[in-house]
Amino acid sequence: HYGPACLSPCRKLPVLHVLGRRPLDAERCAGAFRELHPDPQSRVAVLSDVAYAHAMAELEQRLRPDYPHVVFSRLVCEADPSPEPAPDPPPGPRPPPLLRQFGREVPVAALEAQAVFYVGGEGLPLTNLMLSWNRCPFSSFDPATGRARHETLDVNRALRRRLYLVERVRDARAVGILVGTLGVAGYREALQHLRDTLRRAGKRSFTLAVGKPSPAKLANFPELDIFVLVACAQNSLLDSHDFYRPVVTPFELELACNPARTWTGSYLTDFRDLLPGGSAHLEFPEALGTEDEGADVSLITGELRAARLSIEPVPLASTALACRSQTLDLAEISPAASFLQSRSWQGLEQQLGQTPVRKAVEGRRGIAIAYEDEACG
Repeated sequence: HYGPACLSPCRKLPVLHVLGRRPLDAERCAGAFRELHPDPQSRVAVLSDVAYAHAMAELEQRLRPDYPHVVFSRLVCEADPSPEPAPDPPPGPRPPPLLRQFGREVPVAALEAQAVFYVGGEGLPLTNLMLSWNRCPFSSFDPATGRARHETLDVNRALRRRLYLVERVRDARAVGILVGTLGVAGYREALQHLRDTLRRAGKRSFTLAVGKPSPAKLANFPELDIFVLVACAQNSLLDSHDFYRPVVTPFELELACNPARTWTGSYLTDFRDLLPGGSAHLEFPEALGTEDEGADVSLITGELRAARLSIEPVPLASTALACRSQTLDLAEISPAASFLQSRSWQGLEQQLGQTPVRKAVEGRRGIAIAYEDEACG
């Protein structure tokens, strides 16, 4: 794998990461760190973009003599999603517990009420770290521009936006599950976990493989109320302002549908944490209490909604037969595919030479509430 990577474990194939090495002026970066954190007793965790990981050892040598409490993260490429358990350490002082997240390994204590210094530019990796570790103040140094600053991203505002999307999931009746990765370990289990969660919450789900999501692609499915993207942790936070329907993460969907999960202030972007055996897995309650079986009020529309919608089970496949081509080949199709085929417009394909040319005809005149050809009441 060449270039920037989320370092998520691959499902089957072993992966060799060629991350590249962007230049870093270690002395200038160390000077920026001293300006942002003048107290030598500051407890700061230093993280970096993968392209600058090669220079972290030199930066540590420059800072360690003056900052004894600064810790540096280490990149971890999880080649095997189920590695053999590590042997017990020899008797004596035990190493501090480590947190392994986003392809990085850092002592857990370093992120408890401490600051984070990030070496790299703006982008999804930094935003992902700030939302996931939202209790830590962040500062950064961009080697490309030489700019150092305390990050001013309004994390609370960003979290409020994400919680608004959680409320949209609660209002949704039909959900599209977008397959955004075919290589990250556990993606098939994540798809099944989301289907089961939506089924138990009384919502219909449709799995869509659309490659990289775009507004034009997802606009083909206006009947779906919301989408959930199954992708690696670095690319799951999709800005869906320009989309016809919002796109949420698996954590946000489970926060809306699983009564056992409540908002605690922490935010998860790695779908593997939600699966059985994951660090944040919670079983869906088999039976709801009497208080949970009633209706609640939507915070968006103000309408009453049932805790569980009454729907008929959707068959996995339809027994209807359809003519697939002019040679009268028979094919078994699903209800969703049948519905899509009934439309006059089915996507972005131009189909040059296949669509018959028709002459333009005169349309309706007037305004929407009173067209000229409509009789007045």
